[in-house]
Amino acid sequence: MKRLFLAILVTAVAIAASAGRADVNRDGVVSSTDITAVYNVLLGIDDSYRITADVNQDGAVTAVDITIIYNVLLGYEDDPEPRQRVVVAYCPYYASSRLPDPFIVTHINYAFAEVYVRNGIYQKFELQDDGNTNILRQLIAMKHDNPDLKICLSFSHTVSNGDNYQDGGFSAIAASDDNRRRFALDCLNFCQQWGIDGIDIDWEFPGLSWSGAACDPAVDTQNHVLLMKQLREILGNHYLLTFAGYVKDKQPVAGGYKFIDIAAVEPYVNFVNLMTYDMDAAPHFQSAISHPASYWDCQRAINAYQQAGFPMEKIVLGIPFYMRHAWDGANAVVDYRYLSSLPSEYKIDNWSAAAQTPYVTLNGVFFGSYDNARSIAIKGEWARELGLRGLMYWECSEDDDNRTLSHAVWNAVF
Repeated sequence: MKRLFLAILVTAVAIAASAGRADVNRDGVVSSTDITAVYNVLLGIDDSYRITADVNQDGAVTAVDITIIYNVLLGYEDDPEPRQRVVVAYCPYYASSRLPDPFIVTHINYAFAEVYVRNGIYQKFELQDDGNTNILRQLIAMKHDNPDLKICLSFSHTVSNGDNYQDGGFSAIAASDDNRRRFALDCLNFCQQWGIDGIDIDWEFPGLSWSGAACDPAVDTQNHVLLMKQLREILGNHYLLTFAGYVKDKQPVAGGYKFIDIAAVEPYVNFVNLMTYDMDAAPHFQSAISHPASYWDCQRAINAYQQAGFPMEKIVLGIPFYMRHAWDGANAVVDYRYLSSLPSEYKIDNWSAAAQTPYVTLNGVFFGSYDNARSIAIKGEWARELGLRGLMYWECSEDDDNRTLSHAVWNAVF
């Protein structure tokens, strides 16, 4: 294989190609550099491209992956097809009987597990709802009906269990080699014990204190990368590793950074569940594709990831299953399934051609925005044109009895 590799390096010329799996380093061309990246991963010299180096996605980096790139480079075969599109449903522990339909999703993220930290030392994690496993068991049982269904455990930075309290959280776990390793091993053991498919980290967010969570802007953002790296090393390529992503790259603050270093974390994750909702509240749109009056929008979020070099095929666009009016107070959030029950002074079927989303008015005044089947179809087409991986939604129990939005998301992706 070494002689073959040297021959490739001597004779290969970089050939422009569509950005498929053979473009391992995501520089826009398939070249001998991509072969080198796979070769270095295979020999354990450099694992920076560990995930993308598995070109044929058979779960291992081997000489077969090098051969595929070589054949693409010389024009013997086309660049492999992009990764399978996905529909990711978040299912919270309080979803009760309103669980996802296993035939109109590819992935279900069970939400949430929470971490226990005492005096800066990671202790364990437990499912929220004080460890109740009922919903998780029902989700796992769905794999009998749909063997292709993937179930992942999603971690929150919040604390809700009666025997837990905020005492460092992910900020403390990520700050210590030992904490990171023991947490990752617990994740692996849980995946093996329950027969699930991976881990989703929803730390909202490094360097930022929400819901009373501890933070340290000086180190959180870089420690988050170390945590994801440790998880990938322990989980290996057999299990999925994803994260709930903010709509901006890391941002400087006094004493350090807040949010996620999306370029640094990219090599370790299968994809990001991009939270393209709650980007503003009334009188602006929370989830517009593009709207300059809103604080942020989907286009600016995608631009941020693209500018950081994050591959488009590893981005899953988020869809809200609720209307956002404000951040607190009465009717700050209204589930999609309850919109039709609002009093007559609310008009729920307004449409913004500029934002490409519906919105609600109260006595003729803008009250809040949301997504419906029409806007989801538009977002699905937009996402496909950009080469995104698929769509994600928060969360399944907010849909109506006909699963109107769930079907719309599936149809928009597939």
